[in-house]
Amino acid sequence: MTLPNYFLADLPPEADLTPAMITDACLTLKRNRTQYLAVRDTPSILRTLVRTGEDWLSDDYPFRQFALKEGPAHTGFSAPTLATGLDNFFRHLTGENLEALLAQELGTPQRLDAFCASNSDSRTRRLALGTGPELVGHITAGCVPNAAFMAIVLGLLTRSAQFIKCPRGGAFLPRVFLHSLYGSEPKLGACIEIAAWRGGSPALEEALFAQCDGVTATGSDEAVEAVRRALPPCVRFAGYGHQVSFGYVTREAISGWRAKKIVAAAAADVVAWDQLGCLSPHVFYVEDNGVGFALHFAEQLAAELARREAAEPRGRISTEDAAQIAARRAIYEVRAAHSPETTHHWCSPDSTAWTVIYEADPRFALSCLNRFIYVKPVLDVAEALRGADPVRDHTSTVGLAAQEHELEGLAKQFARWGATRLCPLGQMQSPPLTWRHDGRALLGDLVRWTDWEQ
Repeated sequence: MTLPNYFLADLPPEADLTPAMITDACLTLKRNRTQYLAVRDTPSILRTLVRTGEDWLSDDYPFRQFALKEGPAHTGFSAPTLATGLDNFFRHLTGENLEALLAQELGTPQRLDAFCASNSDSRTRRLALGTGPELVGHITAGCVPNAAFMAIVLGLLTRSAQFIKCPRGGAFLPRVFLHSLYGSEPKLGACIEIAAWRGGSPALEEALFAQCDGVTATGSDEAVEAVRRALPPCVRFAGYGHQVSFGYVTREAISGWRAKKIVAAAAADVVAWDQLGCLSPHVFYVEDNGVGFALHFAEQLAAELARREAAEPRGRISTEDAAQIAARRAIYEVRAAHSPETTHHWCSPDSTAWTVIYEADPRFALSCLNRFIYVKPVLDVAEALRGADPVRDHTSTVGLAAQEHELEGLAKQFARWGATRLCPLGQMQSPPLTWRHDGRALLGDLVRWTDWEQ
């Protein structure tokens, strides 16, 4: 398969984008939206999204085959890692989940089609209609495509024309997804544009922002803040900065009959997207009262990562990333030699494919990612939260492994501490479609409400 040149991201790498090209593309998107997208109703959009999700789950779907064949060269992920990541996203793209998302965000799934009332609105004799932006720009970061996929889905639900700006090297999977939409419904695909350029291109960004009435941005805190400062005052903005995640395993869970499944689930979270997403764990805190549960967990996790490497190998990484992993390993080799009671490490032989560090110090440690994970023993959740306090304001997801009777108490403690998402281990990189990103409403920053008092 060869992708046709429908989008700016399809241009050859040597092609230079200009502000005039960005402006022309935005004006075309707005015209196409008026003709093809603004007139669509919610059920028809849902049908398109559901059909597309089902197609991507089919092994013989040409765009999936193309993504798995060409993806490793473009993204650095291995084909098995890509297949797992794509499955984890598209299996959530169902009619039931999309309707639940609209009901959660808007009160009823019909709110974008007509004035209607939720239960609370009925008591005040009030109807409401939600309207999406005419043109929304998405500034994406990194190579994990889920944020871009979800932005596209939300933009289609709100009937907004969209311009997706990806970093250099990060456009491949969103681009293939858009080609699949275009192949299914060309008129719908004509309402979305995708391009890639390096961050800090003010002329291109100024041209884009001048045409948008809504913008979303993901990336580092500094990058998100730079986008916010560059926007005209009237443009709505939703920014998602740097986030980290970690796991927590209780004594009762790891000492019970589910121990092997818990280790496998933890390994799945480390392996997913090669640990490069904001939802990937940096640390697993394991309750331990001196019996050695945490050390045994680390040993078993290392064995499981070795097994997973054979079936789902880590993708290629840069020389700089490999050097960073090697340097970090060397530090812990020295520590383990001098303090074997507090530090242990396991790593893939003759490669940097995976690394497990057991360290008694409960302070949160930022992983260098690419399947480099810390295991830290703690007495209880209070000690884990004290250790993680430096990243309290940047914590997204906490993966939990606990017995049923422990879960509610743990959930309350993590929620009050500041975590915005709790999930079972094994699901950290596969949030539901209705996940409130960073604890915020998905559509609240973009949809404009019109209330009609009766």
